[in-house]
Amino acid sequence: MNSQDFESQYRDAMNETLNELQSAILLLAQAQLKISIIGSSLQNLSESVEQYLINQKSE
Repeated sequence: MNSQDFESQYRDAMNETLNELQSAILLLAQAQLKISIIGSSLQNLSESVEQYLINQKSE
């Protein structure tokens, strides 16, 4: 293998690896957003249940 072949293989492998890293980062960002949305939903549900229980006790 000559130096040009080595350089070409290196660049191809590096490009593929960086693309995979970028994909992983994007998936992580999507997961973080989804976790945040789920957390907000759980908080809203919890507040609704608390309010319902308070209302039931006062009746």
